[in-house]
Amino acid sequence: MARCVKILAMQASPHALAGRDAEGVSFARFAAEARAALAAHPDTDLLLFPELHLFHPAAADLAAANRALRAAAQPLDGPLDGSLDRALAALAAELGVALLPGTLAEAGPEGQLFNTARVYGADGRVLATYRKIFPWRPSEPYDPGAEWVVFDLPGKGRLGLTICYDAWFPEATRQVAWLGAELVLNLVKTTTPDRAQELVLARANAIVNQCFLVSLNCAGPVGMGQSLVVGPEGEVIAEAGVAPQAIAVTLDLDRAQHVRQHGTCGENRLWAQLRPGEAPIALPAYAGRMDPADWNPQTRLKDPQA
Repeated sequence: MARCVKILAMQASPHALAGRDAEGVSFARFAAEARAALAAHPDTDLLLFPELHLFHPAAADLAAANRALRAAAQPLDGPLDGSLDRALAALAAELGVALLPGTLAEAGPEGQLFNTARVYGADGRVLATYRKIFPWRPSEPYDPGAEWVVFDLPGKGRLGLTICYDAWFPEATRQVAWLGAELVLNLVKTTTPDRAQELVLARANAIVNQCFLVSLNCAGPVGMGQSLVVGPEGEVIAEAGVAPQAIAVTLDLDRAQHVRQHGTCGENRLWAQLRPGEAPIALPAYAGRMDPADWNPQTRLKDPQA
């Protein structure tokens, strides 16, 4: 039986900074937005929004925007009653779907500022938390995260998380694919002309890792839009223009496994390249290596941290 996951990716314009006011106007508008999206697509398994969807600093210059982000950031696991984190968990449980509300400006425990993606399950519990590892420097103020993150969507399969500029580093998608991700969610807030290059990278990352990939950007006039859903052989499944758009797709995650087993176009079996007994291939740029003993991607049934 196919493992189909129904994705609703909302290419939308961002909301003003939510900050600590989880019950304020910004969150209320987002909750209404999410409810309306689900009303139009009630059979959705996973609802997701672009990078910093609730944290758009409408500031006159970059320095002011970064100050606003830092001021609005809040701890995700703190004891604050009515915190944004608690409100989002409650919203996911209300909607009865997995929810990825874009990324959040997180105040770290030691004064850091993280750009953090958090996935809430249909029961409101946290399924995954990923801190962006490659901030867009020198423009972004974030501290880098330190851990690649995948998670299992119950009854569907294993998904991986990357954020915007992560896609420019092939190691990012490769690592979550190696951890077993059959679908990679790349949340984006691209407002610059390099969106054209990102579309190439989305297809390339899907091809070389034989996985589905969703590159979800914010809509105009803030962002460049052009969100993309790509299959494990690099084929374009859905693409958007610049205006706000709901992208509803059903992805059969068994197909990623089929392509990995039988090859891209029935030819290229990238994960079976290394044979048992062969010498590891040194990767001096990373002080690491590709070892035939563990080159194959981990199964979704394994502990992703094992």
